[in-house]
Amino acid sequence: MKNKSILVAVLLFASFSYPIFGQEDLSLKYASTIQAGDLKKHLTYIASDELKGRDTGSEGQKLAAEYLIDFYQEKNLKGPVNGSYVQPFQLSSVSWKEVSLKVGKNNLTLNEDFVFIGDADMKKKKKSELVFLGLASEDNLSKVNVVGKLVGLWAIGQSVGESIEMIMEAGAAGAIIVTMEGQANFDRMANRYKSLTGKGRMGFDKPTEQKPVFMVSSIKMGELFGTAVEDLKEAAKNDPSVIPSQKVVYKVVKQKDIVDTENVMAFLEGTDKKEEVLVISSHYDHVGVNSAGEINNGADDDGSGTVSVMEIAEAFSQAAKDGYKPRRSVLFLNVTGEEKGLLGSEYYSENPIFPLENIVNNINIDMVGRIDYEYQDAENQDYVYVIGSEMLSSQLKVINEYNNITYTNLILDYRYDAEDDPNRFYYRSDHYNFAKHNIPVIFFFNGVHDDYHQPTDTVDKIEFDLMEKRARLIFHTAWDLANREHRTPVDGTNNRNER
Repeated sequence: MKNKSILVAVLLFASFSYPIFGQEDLSLKYASTIQAGDLKKHLTYIASDELKGRDTGSEGQKLAAEYLIDFYQEKNLKGPVNGSYVQPFQLSSVSWKEVSLKVGKNNLTLNEDFVFIGDADMKKKKKSELVFLGLASEDNLSKVNVVGKLVGLWAIGQSVGESIEMIMEAGAAGAIIVTMEGQANFDRMANRYKSLTGKGRMGFDKPTEQKPVFMVSSIKMGELFGTAVEDLKEAAKNDPSVIPSQKVVYKVVKQKDIVDTENVMAFLEGTDKKEEVLVISSHYDHVGVNSAGEINNGADDDGSGTVSVMEIAEAFSQAAKDGYKPRRSVLFLNVTGEEKGLLGSEYYSENPIFPLENIVNNINIDMVGRIDYEYQDAENQDYVYVIGSEMLSSQLKVINEYNNITYTNLILDYRYDAEDDPNRFYYRSDHYNFAKHNIPVIFFFNGVHDDYHQPTDTVDKIEFDLMEKRARLIFHTAWDLANREHRTPVDGTNNRNER
């Protein structure tokens, strides 16, 4: 089967490739400029303590931006934003100065007994009832009066957003919600919220919505209603009105601060197809310093992707200097705000420097410096996960496979392209803000490990030789996409279930 797959890839490549000026040989020549030593040099600074974890909008993030700009200037790449290398924008950092919740005589502790996931700003405490609804459905709403009350939702396996919208439209004041079984899962989430104490929840500025939503564990929900968990689950499906209501007192006080941040980008103009643009992206922000004062250096996430983009940009720049500019233009895009919800790439996609219809592909690089759980004991660890490459274009996956067969011979692992992948990685990095506009994307990823979003994600744990191979594959594929005769067709769908 493997030989057949290789043959198909070669034949398909031959059927729509267009060789120019010794394309394959040049690709090999300039890929060789991507060196493990250079990747290490750049990453040693990007993931250093000096940058304090590159939190979005922080001084460390801005130092990283300056480093990128200096590098792109040195490589004679252009600033495409009216001559500038930055696309500035503002985010709103929202924190809650006071969040209290009391059910019956039980005073709950924030980020231990509950976490706050909603939005609200209140001048004084609100006294109300807590009623149990279970599942947000028309049938249940016909049995329980939710008007003006906090509503207990058993939303395991349900859409949290849709459930909350449904009860708010029915007149509820807010919700206490369960989204997962067991205490351990909730405790992990609560610990993450606790580690961010003092940091705002960042996003684009919008008016306050009076939607106080508190999340608790399944066990805690049972305690609040004085009912066994199994009885709550049964009532959620059949008759939630049998669960007695509780007195509740709560208060939420909001604080909002404006944060200035910026995407960084560099541009190489193409030749005969210069109006068409290939975007190669990574995010250069990370999560900063935790509540214990420890720096989350973010060497793999996504320092590895950031410096890979730098080295790929240098390879293209060197080729251009030698007289081999790509046919299509190439935009090297380092976005901020990814860790806050893909905000930098969202801002770019809504405020593009080049028309979205002119973007032929997005190649996104997010975590390519490590070996994950699946391969840590494997005999062959030369792998990379490839995500989304056949979602919107029938040709993109084949093009990448051809270049891998020809040049790098990595294991291309597609397990996270499965329609039932619970990790949903396809939706969790910056490529998705291009894919949602029907731009074919390909996302390179090394998988997760114990140091993900931890202070232990440091440079000394990076596999630089493997990272070099991954970056070279990405360059070969980028070179191919930038130089072939026809852009990859958009003949697929962005919905996994329709693929």
